[in-house]
Amino acid sequence: MAIFRCASCGLVQEQPDSLVGTQWTCQRCNRAGPIYNTVAFVERLVAMYLDAKRESAPPAASPALPAQDAVVGTVAPAFPGELDIFNTDHFASEGQHGPIVDWFRRRQIQVDLSLRSVDTTGFFDEVASTIGQDYVVLKDVLDRIRWAQHKEYSSTTIPLGKKPPDEARAISAFCQQLYDFTFVEKCFHNRPENNIRLVIQTAPAIRRFFAGEWLEWFALVTCLSFAKEGRRRISCARNLAITLAHDQRHEIDVFVLFDGNQPLCIECKSGEFRQDIDRCVTLRKRLGLTGGRFVVCVAGLDEAKAAGLSATHDLTFLNERGLSRWLRQVMPAKTE
Repeated sequence: MAIFRCASCGLVQEQPDSLVGTQWTCQRCNRAGPIYNTVAFVERLVAMYLDAKRESAPPAASPALPAQDAVVGTVAPAFPGELDIFNTDHFASEGQHGPIVDWFRRRQIQVDLSLRSVDTTGFFDEVASTIGQDYVVLKDVLDRIRWAQHKEYSSTTIPLGKKPPDEARAISAFCQQLYDFTFVEKCFHNRPENNIRLVIQTAPAIRRFFAGEWLEWFALVTCLSFAKEGRRRISCARNLAITLAHDQRHEIDVFVLFDGNQPLCIECKSGEFRQDIDRCVTLRKRLGLTGGRFVVCVAGLDEAKAAGLSATHDLTFLNERGLSRWLRQVMPAKTE
């Protein structure tokens, strides 16, 4: 038999195996929740018990983010060691998002999720990873594509003549990747004039990607890579819409729960960000997070300026290069 456990009132009911993975409405409190495979559910309970046992042991000397919230209800399993984070729909499930829904529900915050926003079977994550790893070099390509899209131009030209040879090669390889993954319709390498002409795609998802969503994908895969490296439990979501009191709605770019009890909220900015600082501070306070748990990731931000902004506004400002390094500094890998 399968099992249903209500994360709201704690009611436990047996259910037919045929209903595993579907939603069920609690007969006691009328809240919806997933039906689990009994073996998988027991494994999660055992994992929670072992984690609680480890947490009760004397703390390690290495600095770590303090646990801000113990998770009650659903909990993500350990990260599958062989999972290819760049080609999986493993995270695009209600079960994977369950701990995040619980986290917001306990704060009386309504959350709307897009499950497919963390589906990496497409190419958005691969292209975003390429950009994030070499943003300084590839920024000109992004700016020209975005400008052409804004002006409704059909193409744009990327000059290479004044670029150092290694940067020209990186730009050429990136443009070819955009063509291979159908992010542009055509890619012409004009060797006599030493430039590349790109014919622009008009699909809305591609436009959104170049308009700034690439940084959300990059932040997501950075968190997934960190979780895989340390075999951490992770629940992740992208493009969340939350509703606070008085019907105040906010959008959150990326939200992650590490190990069931360590929340991280990431707002991604690929352009001007100063007008959003007050909103981020207000949202951080409403979510009950410290400045170390609310990251504003700004593409290309100078690291010295990021440190100054972090001290001024009680938020954590980072650029795309600093996110992975920051995770390793504040949340060292587990030792068994």
